[in-house]
Amino acid sequence: MRVLNFGSMNLDYVYAVDHFVKPGETISSRSRTVKSGGKGLNQSIALARAGADVAHAGCLGKGGESLRQVLRENGVDTEALVPVEEMQGHTVIQVNPDGENCIILYGGSNQQVTDEQIRETIQKFAPGDWLVLQNEINMLPEIVEQAYDRGMRIVLNPSPFNEKLDKVDYRKLSWLLVNEVEAEQITSSGEPEAVWQILHERYPDLSVLITLGKNGSAAYAVTENGIENVKQEAEKVKAVDTTAAGDTFTGYFIAGLMAGKSLKQCMQEAAKASAISVTRHGAADSIPWRKEIADN
Repeated sequence: MRVLNFGSMNLDYVYAVDHFVKPGETISSRSRTVKSGGKGLNQSIALARAGADVAHAGCLGKGGESLRQVLRENGVDTEALVPVEEMQGHTVIQVNPDGENCIILYGGSNQQVTDEQIRETIQKFAPGDWLVLQNEINMLPEIVEQAYDRGMRIVLNPSPFNEKLDKVDYRKLSWLLVNEVEAEQITSSGEPEAVWQILHERYPDLSVLITLGKNGSAAYAVTENGIENVKQEAEKVKAVDTTAAGDTFTGYFIAGLMAGKSLKQCMQEAAKASAISVTRHGAADSIPWRKEIADN
């Protein structure tokens, strides 16, 4: 069983600041680093470090060749990367002393996916394989349609949440993975149980995971025996950078599902991995390896 992550890749320009810049304000940063990132790349690395057999599909832009190497070094199959003329997608990230971040995203090469690329990529995967998507690339509805027709199990992390997602057929998804902000944007409710009830009424076959920051997470899985609900507390750690917390949780959670682990074990391991990631600086660099989870 394999997982295809059809997603973004970014160069992250990370600035350590005393506070987030305000309108009309100019501030100095304490440091500036360039890291590998993008929700797609982060989740592919998390999947690979969690032990999944993962391939990454996407568009490699000008200046982004280092991202291919980063994926390969982490055991991710990069044969489905397509070079394009557009500048590599990138972000400008501010990180404050509490480890909180705010991000400006430039899509660039990540918005150059074509229908031909989708067809050629999806046909290399088998029914029952997994597909992971985020909302940092174009043509999501087309990818969902072709993967569903292929018989793949589709996971969507609708981040960033915007009007482009209106065209995605949620009935064809297996899992929807959202944080508390995205959950409220989709359902107008910030309470996990209410979010689940609203989504389950709309899409009866859709399983849902809601991450709640310091309040942990909640999963609602649609199974042959009914609905399985697992709530997971967050690990207590001192955060220095939360940039990759959600992507780390996503990768470990999906890898657990693929390995046939119980929902409870998937949640526990994802929570441990996410907790480790926030104690480190950077995005992809902060994601732990499976051995670190076993040792904690």
